Amino acid sequence: MLALGILAALVALGAITLGNSLRIVKQYERGVVFRLGRVNAEPKPPGLTAIIPFVDNLQKVNLQIVTMPIPAQEGITRDNVTVRVDAVIYFKVVDPRKAVVDVEDYQLAVGQVAQTSLRSIIGQSELDDLLTNRERLNQGLAIMIDNPAVDWGIHIDRVEIKDVALPETMKRSMSRQAEAERERRSRVIIADGELQASNKLAQASEAMAHTPSALQLRLLQTIVEVAAERNSTLVLPFPVELLRFLEGNTPTSPPTAEAGAKPDSNSAEEEATSTPDTAAANTAPTTDLDAIVQAMSESLKLTGLMPEQERVTSDMPEQERTTSDTAEAEEHLGHA
Repeated sequence: MLALGILAALVALGAITLGNSLRIVKQYERGVVFRLGRVNAEPKPPGLTAIIPFVDNLQKVNLQIVTMPIPAQEGITRDNVTVRVDAVIYFKVVDPRKAVVDVEDYQLAVGQVAQTSLRSIIGQSELDDLLTNRERLNQGLAIMIDNPAVDWGIHIDRVEIKDVALPETMKRSMSRQAEAERERRSRVIIADGELQASNKLAQASEAMAHTPSALQLRLLQTIVEVAAERNSTLVLPFPVELLRFLEGNTPTSPPTAEAGAKPDSNSAEEEATSTPDTAAANTAPTTDLDAIVQAMSESLKLTGLMPEQERVTSDMPEQERTTSDTAEAEEHLGHA
């Protein structure tokens, strides 16, 4: 019975020893062996690995790409704008021996270097670069982190800036700037259109200047377009030259007796010495104006635009019109 007990104890001890001496290293891992506290030159490859129990210590190192988010860092850009930037870093271990021996915790070390490098990038860059030129900043940030990480057996694969948080005042300022830029572009486009339209109109006016009938046809076409919309009012252009002619030929009213104007002896002598040609010249504009008014009244009577009372009055002789006007004035004074 004693022999059986000893044999069982030896079998159990052998099983424990065998279990402690065999290790499984996965494909994405490497095993760094410490024998009596001293690291071996080459790490253990993937697969089943045997070590000396109670003498060797196997430490596994992951060689996969590690994704580590960088906490948001607040800083002031080179153009004095306060921003808050966060990023993400991708790295992997290329030398398991250095990653285990040369640094205590390589993930913590990489995270701290990434935060300080991100704050340095914020202080060296302007706001426009953070918003529009992120690719160059990502490359610079990766180089800054990779310099110390090479000695730790770490390779920085890439660094990406995720978000740039701006203050609300800066957001409103940028919105106003963008709105002003769009307004400037719209005004430039409108001015360009007006310039092109003016050039075309100038060419059209030159073409119509050589053919006056084209202007008349264009006027008729405009009237047709206006009348096609079922408008009750039709506006026709009135020549400005006629208005200027009427204004220049309108006689001035003579001074009245109520103003207390007394005839001067010099003016009386000038009137007496005035020649018949001067008198005829003074009465000529009045005669032309009367002729124009008479022609316009005749045209209004023909078109039926003159009211009936005015038409009858215009047909009356001069003496009867004067008599009727005097009677109306006396009747008005009587009522008053």
